[in-house]
Amino acid sequence: MLASIVIFLVTYALIATEKLDKTAAALLGASVAISFGVVPYDVALHAVDLNVILLLVGMMISVNVLASTGVFEWAAISVAKRAKGDGNRILLVMLGLTAAVSSLLDNVTTVILVAPITILLCELLALPVVPFLVMEALASNIGGTSTLVGDPPNVLIASKTGLGFNDFLLNLGPPVLLMAVLAVPVVRAVYSGRFTVPPELRERVNKARPERAILHPDRLRRALVVFALVMVGFFLSHSLGLEPGVIAIAGGLLMSVATGADLHKTLEKVEWNSVLFFIGLFMLIGALEHHAVFTQLGQQMVEWTGGNYVATVLLVLWVSGIASAIVDNIPLVIAMLPLLQAMVPTFGEQMGLNNDPEALQAQVREPLYWALALGACLGGNGTLVGASANVVIAQIGKRNGHPIGFGAFSKIGLPTMLATLGVSSLWLLGRYLIRW
Repeated sequence: MLASIVIFLVTYALIATEKLDKTAAALLGASVAISFGVVPYDVALHAVDLNVILLLVGMMISVNVLASTGVFEWAAISVAKRAKGDGNRILLVMLGLTAAVSSLLDNVTTVILVAPITILLCELLALPVVPFLVMEALASNIGGTSTLVGDPPNVLIASKTGLGFNDFLLNLGPPVLLMAVLAVPVVRAVYSGRFTVPPELRERVNKARPERAILHPDRLRRALVVFALVMVGFFLSHSLGLEPGVIAIAGGLLMSVATGADLHKTLEKVEWNSVLFFIGLFMLIGALEHHAVFTQLGQQMVEWTGGNYVATVLLVLWVSGIASAIVDNIPLVIAMLPLLQAMVPTFGEQMGLNNDPEALQAQVREPLYWALALGACLGGNGTLVGASANVVIAQIGKRNGHPIGFGAFSKIGLPTMLATLGVSSLWLLGRYLIRW
């Protein structure tokens, strides 16, 4: 166990200090873990989430095909015109759009769609790109927390507990909405006057005609038809029994064929650095999982609280949040769910609810699940490697000449994580725990 933890921490330190390219660091760490027998190769390979990999590649293919039509330029100019070239207004519009879309789609797909528009907008209006991209990654993680389909941890919790779409929306939607409302004045105050657009650029934008940006109308129409089918597939994926990654890769290839795009050139534009980074990271986390690191963490949590239910719920929130800023939240949730389920009868007996299944579900089981969901989803905002959306948007920024460093991301992300976990604590206390 100790070897897997040491290898992970050394790799993480290389990534955090940017002494080594993060993709090289992740793959090197995974190679060391496999080579020295810390984790068997087949176990490391099994730890790679193929659904995430296929989702990344598929959506990047689709976005690259769409980009060739000029639709992102059209969207950027349209947003700029509606906001009258006001940088702060554009920021709020893009953050709201990102959070809303992320509640309906997974956050990786959201940032792959939003990032190109953002970069074009910022370059058009001479605005700093990095703060926009970082805050959009944060908004995607926050927005995705509110629904069953918005973030992978919620999908896992739903599949293991039987909770439905409405359960997630009614229990996680309100705190996320509260976070969004509180974020508006904070963003205005922090960034007031920092996103000023030169008058000549505002005038140019107001005179621009967005429709002229569309270079290939026929290709765009075909691409949008396929893209609409992909979106429908995402919404129906659970009913169809298909993983989003399968739908995404099939949709990307179908879009390429339907529009006559050069598949080889399209594949060259895929962010392969992101793909390889995730493969290495999944293997490293697989080594931790192989040695039951997450399970022992969960058992330790129960000992820390001494059986106090309120303290346990809040500890689940904060430990899962902090852990998700460091490691991928998927294996964390997989390891934590059985532990939470095992806690339920003990707390049920303590509260005299074991003979009342409905009360046990509402007053004991569900608050533990909501604490895990909030922590796992919102904790990813803490660092650059805390969520898939963060990594993807950083790679898109780097490819377009706007690199996002680990420190630059955490400077905005860590306070956001702490603030949202604080709001979540108050929500859990007020909504579920005040009676205890």
